[in-house]
Amino acid sequence: MSLLLNIDTALETGSVCLANSATIIGSSVNHQQHDHAAWLHPAIHELLQNNNLEAGQLDAIAVTIGPGSYTGLRIGLSAAKGLCYALSKPLITVSTLEVLASLAVDEADQLICPVIDARRMEIFTALYDKDLQLIRKPGALVLQHDSFSDILSDQQVLFCGNAVTKMQPLITSPNASFTNKASTALHLASLAYQRFTSGLFADLAYTEPLYLKEFYFPQPKVKGN
Repeated sequence: MSLLLNIDTALETGSVCLANSATIIGSSVNHQQHDHAAWLHPAIHELLQNNNLEAGQLDAIAVTIGPGSYTGLRIGLSAAKGLCYALSKPLITVSTLEVLASLAVDEADQLICPVIDARRMEIFTALYDKDLQLIRKPGALVLQHDSFSDILSDQQVLFCGNAVTKMQPLITSPNASFTNKASTALHLASLAYQRFTSGLFADLAYTEPLYLKEFYFPQPKVKGN
């Protein structure tokens, strides 16, 4: 038995789940994005309690590393790292884009392109094959009518994620198809277990969220004398 706690607060819906190996044994979901910070730790405590488990029984903790909401990524990663430090457990990180792509494997004919809304006409994206092998590394992109034309000219691409709605009016190639399934910690679990069995753990001290774009903190205005 390998008991993993999986945390996903990268996007609109926050979720946690417990998995015995890759089998889900309990989960909790929060649909209020602005409440992720207040909801997360009580949800983890309740999840363990409802399954008659102690935090020390966990074998590892997994978290979506990004891209996504800057605040959401910090909430999830800081919680995961804090638990790992306190419990002396390994940390597992998985790209939010890979988790999204994993939902579309059964629907895709050739390539899978997860897309996350990054406000205005920007998206976060990457490109995977049906084996979830990375074809094009994660990056930020400003959507235009010719976006992805190089791939769509001769390959079928299934776009998935919360940015597909704003993409569909622009990407009209017959080789493009769309699905807007939402990922949760339930979908993180199987990918996390694969990393656990392979011993692919993140550096607990130096791991940071995968923002893909620079973030900034507004500076307070200083009144003149």
